[in-house]
Amino acid sequence: MKTIRRLYFYAVALISFEVVLWGLIGLIRSIVNPHLITDNAQALAQALSLILVGVPIFLIHWLWAQRTSAREEEEKTATIRAVFLYGALFATLIPAIQNLLALINRTFLGVARISYDRALLGGTQSWPDNLIAIALNLLLAAYFWSILRAEWPTLPDPESFKDIRRLYRYLWVLYGLLMIIFGTQQILRYIFYIPTGVIGMMGRETFINATALLVIGAPIWFFSWRILQDSLADPDEKESLLRLGILYLLSLSGVIVVLTAGGNLFYMLLNRLFGESMIWSEFIQKIGGPISLGLPFGVIWAYYGKWLNQQIGFESQAPRRAGKKRIYFYILSIIGLVATFVGIASLLSFLITLGLGSDSLNTDGFRQSLTGALAILAVGMPLWLMTWRPMQSEALTDGDVGDHARRSIVRKVYLYLVLFASVIGGMVSAGTLIFTLINALLGGETPNFTNSLLDNLQVLVMFVVLLLYHFSALRKDSVARADALEARQEQFGVWVIDHGGKFGESVKAAFMKHAPKIPVTVVNVNEKIPEGMTPSAVILTGSLAVNTPENLEAWLRSFSGSRFIVEDDAAGVYWMNDLGQAAQSARAMAEGQEIRPQSSAKTTPVWTTVSYVFAVLFAIQLVFMLLAFGISMVTSF
Repeated sequence: MKTIRRLYFYAVALISFEVVLWGLIGLIRSIVNPHLITDNAQALAQALSLILVGVPIFLIHWLWAQRTSAREEEEKTATIRAVFLYGALFATLIPAIQNLLALINRTFLGVARISYDRALLGGTQSWPDNLIAIALNLLLAAYFWSILRAEWPTLPDPESFKDIRRLYRYLWVLYGLLMIIFGTQQILRYIFYIPTGVIGMMGRETFINATALLVIGAPIWFFSWRILQDSLADPDEKESLLRLGILYLLSLSGVIVVLTAGGNLFYMLLNRLFGESMIWSEFIQKIGGPISLGLPFGVIWAYYGKWLNQQIGFESQAPRRAGKKRIYFYILSIIGLVATFVGIASLLSFLITLGLGSDSLNTDGFRQSLTGALAILAVGMPLWLMTWRPMQSEALTDGDVGDHARRSIVRKVYLYLVLFASVIGGMVSAGTLIFTLINALLGGETPNFTNSLLDNLQVLVMFVVLLLYHFSALRKDSVARADALEARQEQFGVWVIDHGGKFGESVKAAFMKHAPKIPVTVVNVNEKIPEGMTPSAVILTGSLAVNTPENLEAWLRSFSGSRFIVEDDAAGVYWMNDLGQAAQSARAMAEGQEIRPQSSAKTTPVWTTVSYVFAVLFAIQLVFMLLAFGISMVTSF
């Protein structure tokens, strides 16, 4: 209930705060620009209405949040409060930076004597518009920053605030990095247009806008990334899953874009080699698209790939370290496999068409079919072989390394995903093939019957080969894993400490269903504990654990194996997961409620996970928006 109330107050406070902020910005802009009052009374009325409505609502909800935070430690350390404070800071600093970017962009254009309409941002704004927005946003950012600085030393449990602060810092890294990438890409793209002899064919504003992006983005990335690197002295930062996820995102984004750009470049080179008619200046412009994207993302791949390897190396346990590497390799492997499959299918389709006596290779259609297939194959096959072969070799290794590899959930997902795609693809190609045959037998019109028949047949054969190969790999994993696990289970003896007869039989029945290879021995607590036998684990009820007979207590004191405690119906005995759950259960019992334990420690991670999910969605959206923006500017790519 408190969480829902907290969410309501902070959400309304954040929305009303933004309403008041932009109402004030609009009002001051209208005062500085008097013509707005006479020329656009609607803008002034809108600004005043936003302020008059937003101020009381914001004050009511924000003052409540401040009072409850000062009075209750739970409110002070709540994840939602951390999200609000860092979210408000982010929501004020981003507009300030965007307005600064617009101001610098227009200044550069003015020096170059280019119309402000060509600006990347704020082409229709004036410098007072930008300065007002910058000043007010920075003023309110300073207010929330002062609250955060004052609260950090007083937090009894700063875990939630650490998580959100980490998320906040990585958003700044991504924001600055994306501006650097596309600023660099636009500068490189512009350079490739210079050999045409018409300087600035793309427009000189392209170079100037890109320079403005670098001037703003480079310092943001540098300082935010340095702060994160300096924080690695803290074990929580060093072992952060968010850090690992961001490094995966950046490394994989780099390799995917580099390979895609490389494939497009190879395709253009092959087309030129096979006789595409194009003057050299136009060809240089054309290859500028993939090169301008591939170079900055290649740097991202190399730089963050190095940090990803180092981050994985921080893991002290070898199985977990190997598991983190598998995620990276299997993601690249599935991409390489898809590209290899498409490349081979395209090449076979080209050979079938050629073998049936079509025209020469000089036609654009045949040339593009061949060069496209070769380009995809040249990129996909090396990628798949370089990532799949190490993983397959690891899975075929004897011992613990191979056992962990075969039991890896990442490997299972990969294999079953390929099997699923193979079965569905095989069904579609088989259905198309049968349809073509039946349609021809019934006298239906079938243009290019032989070509279509052979095309569908070769795709079906490829899906079958893909299915059989990966099914064989899965079967080998299952056989080897089953043998290794059965050997381990047979060596893991379990004793069940029984005191009434029913508990032991219930445990044996459960083991027969879930772990039939593990030897289970039922020992009656009223009898003498067998000597000369040492199990790997013992299972006993909760009532025996809190009221242990003397003979069992002496034996358990000397027992060094694992103890499994199973909750039973003993009166007055409740098992708590943590201290917070104990406190909540005691309160519920005092109020006459039925105890239904739920770990209070789970509340914070849940909200932290929700925050991470929304941050990742925001980061992905930001990546694709800027990626689409950059690619849209590359006219020939």
